[in-house]
Amino acid sequence: ASDSSLNQEDGPQVFLWWLLGIAALTFALLMSARMGIFQETLYQRFGKHSKEALFYNHALPLPGFLLLAPNIYHHAVLFSQSEPFQVPVIGLTLPIMWFYLLMNVITQYVCIRGVFILTTECTSLTVTLVVTLRKFVSLIFSILYFQNPFTGWHWLGTAFVFVGTLMYTEVWNSLGPFLRRRRRRRPKEE
Repeated sequence: ASDSSLNQEDGPQVFLWWLLGIAALTFALLMSARMGIFQETLYQRFGKHSKEALFYNHALPLPGFLLLAPNIYHHAVLFSQSEPFQVPVIGLTLPIMWFYLLMNVITQYVCIRGVFILTTECTSLTVTLVVTLRKFVSLIFSILYFQNPFTGWHWLGTAFVFVGTLMYTEVWNSLGPFLRRRRRRRPKEE
């Protein structure tokens, strides 16, 4: 009986945490969209300088990491104690966790540099759509790689992503004339 009462009590608490997560994601998405509009305005006013924007977006928060210095040091020690790994091609041996961190930094740099270049060339909405699609592809890759179940909620999210993308690219508008032409070409059945 105690197990069932725990599950009944956990239901509302789990739902509230779920709502909090959805609220946090919604807030982050809105703030990201606002920042994109702000960047677009700055680029129009002062010119398109993606490298400068990339620098300031990453240099200004650096002093905040001083608050986490003990934690960063602790993890650096743990990283140094991980098993050795020989880097292919280079032949350098270093702890595997440092190698993972290095690969993460390189791939993140390429990704974020591409996003900042994209912000200078496209509208804020286009950038948000591209970043959302990239996150979607990462999620699908993660599900496949870690062999997690693909639930009905995942299918619903997938449908929203594809419908939203197709709506933005106005594929429906370009399909309209194509479908009308096909109907005109068909011989009428008598």
